[in-house]
Amino acid sequence: MKVVAFNGSPRKEGNTYHAIKIVAEELQKEGIEVEIVQVGDKAIRGCLACGTCAKNRNERCVIDDEVNEWIQKMKETNGIILASPVHYASISATMKAFLDRAFYVAGVNGSLFRHKVGAALVAVRRSGGITAFNQLMQYLNYAEMLIATSNYWNVIHGRLPGEVLQDEEGVQIMRVLGKNMAWLLKLVENGKGNLKEPEKEPKIFTNFVR
Repeated sequence: MKVVAFNGSPRKEGNTYHAIKIVAEELQKEGIEVEIVQVGDKAIRGCLACGTCAKNRNERCVIDDEVNEWIQKMKETNGIILASPVHYASISATMKAFLDRAFYVAGVNGSLFRHKVGAALVAVRRSGGITAFNQLMQYLNYAEMLIATSNYWNVIHGRLPGEVLQDEEGVQIMRVLGKNMAWLLKLVENGKGNLKEPEKEPKIFTNFVR
């Protein structure tokens, strides 16, 4: 089994990376491969709302950049970790641009991430961690993913790179998240062929303008 983790920090080995590594170590102890993809230092444009991905249904965004490669990584993996630093009580702009495009493409192409195991985490200096964490969770929820949890909200604190390792509770949160994610991945894998998967329902769209 394999998990791909997306690091939304502009710093390749900043506190977000260290948080991912704590989770990854627990997954690797259970024989699960982990790949970390660096997102935050790339020049990623936001969604153009052109609707081309919904029209073509070729699992690609019309903007031809790394996002299309990452969508395929997510499609082929068993689990996905979304990780971001906190910028103005929000996830990083590059991470949001990537996620908006990737999850929309996945949705209009038959729910590519449905029933994959997902987890979200954020690294923050002081405040805004819960807000950013909730933002990441919305993508997992919308995609019908199976969400791994920990013993608290998945937020770890630190300012300079590596300082999060001094956040004893935060480190435990990430460690427990890794253990629970590994267990959930194995439950899903062992259930294949033994339990019938719920049928996918066609999405109903409504609005409040009449």
